[in-house]
Amino acid sequence: MDTPVVFFVFNRPEVTRQVFARIRDARPARLHVVCDGPRPTRPADAEKVAAVRAIVDQGVDWPCQLVRDYAAENLGCRDRVASGLDRVFAEVEEAIILEDDCLPDPSFFGFCSELLARYRHDERIMHIGGTNLAAGRIRTADSYWFTHHAWIWGWATWRRAWQRYDFTMRTWDERRAALAATFASAWERQYWLSTWEPVQRDLAAANTWGFPWMYSVRSAGALAILPTANLVENIGIGVDSTHMREDAARLRTPTAAAGALRHPTRVSAHPGRDELFTRVYAGDRFDLRANLRSRLRLAREALRVRLAGPRSP
Repeated sequence: MDTPVVFFVFNRPEVTRQVFARIRDARPARLHVVCDGPRPTRPADAEKVAAVRAIVDQGVDWPCQLVRDYAAENLGCRDRVASGLDRVFAEVEEAIILEDDCLPDPSFFGFCSELLARYRHDERIMHIGGTNLAAGRIRTADSYWFTHHAWIWGWATWRRAWQRYDFTMRTWDERRAALAATFASAWERQYWLSTWEPVQRDLAAANTWGFPWMYSVRSAGALAILPTANLVENIGIGVDSTHMREDAARLRTPTAAAGALRHPTRVSAHPGRDELFTRVYAGDRFDLRANLRSRLRLAREALRVRLAGPRSP
């Protein structure tokens, strides 16, 4: 596989071993491994981090340009991922990105590679996602759809997109009004703005690079891609994960193969699908009236697509 792969690891040997096995099967010609350093307040980290790095160092047994970006000191989740991707995109034009707990279906790599090539020069697209939390709830003949949600559990992007990353969310005040207009409903707008505002207010406490990336894509007026089938399962949800705890185990979605890709005819978002995705992530907590409104939006979008004519192969 010619597309470079980026693998973020830290201190979880068991999940790292499982995800690395999928990367090994894909045999990328170039593999960037980004690892944070042990936390000085956690004595067990040193041994765990060493074990994780050994999985990679001893496991690359195919022709591969292995690029190790191993931090000597602990940078934290936010700075380690952001600095790692800064280095990656200083060296390559595009890449597939996996964290140690994002277990991809084998078809994920081909899905990303094909779409990276197809939309390489399309400035409207900034993100190709592998996870679809709403998989199975939307009926479409297409292999993917366009969305405002840049979900980061297994994804791909280009240097041109990463250069638009607003790491500190410095544009929050000037873009907030336009951002608010992109949501399907008042409920969805309130959910995401109330999620991102504390992050923007105290970046250090939030310790997340992912929400600023989601904000960057949406606030730039760009789109992401979601596969119709879920291609990545998060196997790291639990007590030792950085942000996702046991109560989020419901978000572990089984994977399915992408198959031969069938492309949408138009590059445009689906507000009803966006809201459904958010409701699934939020725990599907909504009243009957809101549910009916969401279903009506989805039905109108499906009718609009059918009236638009046959899809391209």
